[in-house]
Amino acid sequence: MKRLGFILFFGLISLAGYSQGNNLEYVKKVLETPEVELLYSYYSQDGDNAAVTGGEGTEKLTDMTPTIIVSIPLGEDNVLTLDAGISAYTSASSSNVNPFDGNQTASPWVASSGASKSDALTYFHPTFTHNSKDRNNLLSGNIAVSAEYDYFSLGFGGGFTHLMNEKNTELGISGQVYLDTYKPQYPIELRKGFFDNRITGTGTYSPLFNEFNDLNRNSYSLSLNFSQIITKRFQASLSLDFVLQDGLLSTPHQRVYLQDRNDFYIEEFQLADNVELLPTSRFKLPVGGRLSYYLNDQMGLRAYFRYYYDDWGVTAYTGSLEIPIKISEKFAVFPMYRYYTQTASDYFYPKETALSSYEYYTSDYDLSAFNSNQYGLGITYKDIFTQSKVWKFGLKSISFRFNQYERTTGLSASIFELGAKFIMD
Repeated sequence: MKRLGFILFFGLISLAGYSQGNNLEYVKKVLETPEVELLYSYYSQDGDNAAVTGGEGTEKLTDMTPTIIVSIPLGEDNVLTLDAGISAYTSASSSNVNPFDGNQTASPWVASSGASKSDALTYFHPTFTHNSKDRNNLLSGNIAVSAEYDYFSLGFGGGFTHLMNEKNTELGISGQVYLDTYKPQYPIELRKGFFDNRITGTGTYSPLFNEFNDLNRNSYSLSLNFSQIITKRFQASLSLDFVLQDGLLSTPHQRVYLQDRNDFYIEEFQLADNVELLPTSRFKLPVGGRLSYYLNDQMGLRAYFRYYYDDWGVTAYTGSLEIPIKISEKFAVFPMYRYYTQTASDYFYPKETALSSYEYYTSDYDLSAFNSNQYGLGITYKDIFTQSKVWKFGLKSISFRFNQYERTTGLSASIFELGAKFIMD
């Protein structure tokens, strides 16, 4: 399963208070007591364009991700946040890295029952933040470590946020570096020593494949953020990201079937002509903006727009709208809608349309042209006085969100998210 992603960091700023006693200045802590947030998400998808089987085959996948986030105050000005979790998935498409290790007839439309059908990603992400005494400056640093069966990732970064104009204006800059190392899991028929007397086709099966020499992938990002409170009801923000990736950007277990090569099969499964070949560098430029407007004390509007460009030929636009509705002092709901559209990468080719003479090619439909729609509804409960107790912790909030995602390529997905935040008494 392929995961792409980058983490944006925002600081929580608390206003300073002053006491009259003995004329001594009193600074309110950034975080008064430790907080614990428990999150759980369940993701399920299906489709007919699996990249593991060359752009044709089942994309059925389920993923469960429990996460714990612990925020610990260190003195008046500092907070240490520990974020850890496990993403455990079962994937019909990744099971077909080796479609011949199960008890069923090998087919791109059937999940193999072998060892490659499931795995877990584990991650640990500590962040340290320091606030200035006047709470106008925030400095943060972080480390990110994650591991899965076919790669290990080490990341680190930091950021600086400055508030001015009586805290109505916020400027931020942050950077992140990820150093990833692959342990390639090539399609079984492309591995050294593979032989099966069930191969059928015209001629002799002789794929173009060569193993990758560089197994490292590095990602560098720089983010610039600007936020402005315009009125009591209206706030706007802008963000600009520069992202550069270099190294192994191809996914080693994703097959490609070429137009000018003969077809070979074992049972109903077509053997790869090669794996996807993509450039060893990629530059991305997302530009985004947010608008938040409160119509009244019960309802608001949150709009988001993003333009995306990269040097692989992908241009994309994202627009979303969320409408928070306050039902009572403790309950709120927020329906949302998100629309996304993108052009195809210069290197995307459907099954058996690329030629062996091409330098780069992929049949991964994440790089195809498509539109998508996402609909969602969330519910939150807030207990600002934390009257509800769980052992020594008071319940601060609980939330539930459901989203339905539909892509014009045929991919559909459902996402359930549940979260609860507690503070220590």
